[in-house]
Amino acid sequence: MGKAFVTPKPSTGRDDKAAIVRLVLASGNAGKLAELRTLVDNAWSGDIVGLKDLGLEGAEETGGSFDANARLKAEAACAATGDWVLADDSGLCVDELGGLPGVDTAYYGGYDKLLAALRDVPPDRRQAHFVCVLALARPGKETLFFHAECPGHIAANARGEGGFGYDPVFVPDGENRTFAEMDQAEKAALSHRGKALRAFADWLKANA
Repeated sequence: MGKAFVTPKPSTGRDDKAAIVRLVLASGNAGKLAELRTLVDNAWSGDIVGLKDLGLEGAEETGGSFDANARLKAEAACAATGDWVLADDSGLCVDELGGLPGVDTAYYGGYDKLLAALRDVPPDRRQAHFVCVLALARPGKETLFFHAECPGHIAANARGEGGFGYDPVFVPDGENRTFAEMDQAEKAALSHRGKALRAFADWLKANA
C-alpha cells in the first residue's frame, strides 16, 4: 500500500468556515479539477475553481522538489487571489531509471519516450511509483502539505483511453489494468492524487 500523511498538523484552533467562500486549484488541468471536486465535495461547502476560471497562469515550477514546486504554485496563487489555494506537484519515479522522470515528469517527453527507455528491461525490473504532494496556502497562515504515493510498475505497452499523462503505462500494485483502463472512481481509489486528496478532505472536515 502507498502512504498518505499530512505535514505539519495544525497547531492551534479551527479556521472560520463562514469566511471561506472559494477554494482555488492552482492548475489548468481539467482532470485534476474534476478529481478535486469529486473527492472533497462532502468536505467543502464553497465554490471550487481552477486557474483558467480566474484567467490566471500558474507559477513557474523552479523549486527542484515536489514540495517546493507545490508550495510555489499554491503561495503565488494565494497572493494573487486572497483565496485558499490548493496546488499539487506530482510525478512518476521509475526505479530502473534512478527515480526519473521524477520532479521533471511533465517535461520528460511522455510515455512513448519512457517505454523506449525501458524497451529491454524485463517485467521484474519495471517497478515505479507515482508521488503526489498537495500544498494548501491560506492568507496569513502556514502552508500545509499532504503527501501520498502509489506503487506499481510500467507496462510493456500503453493501454486504455482514460486518464492523462502516464496513466496508459502505469499499473498499480494489485491490478492488471493501467490507470487509463479504469474509470475515474476506480483510479481515484488507488492513485497517489486520490490518496492525497482524501487526506486533504479529512483535514478539511476536522479543521474548516
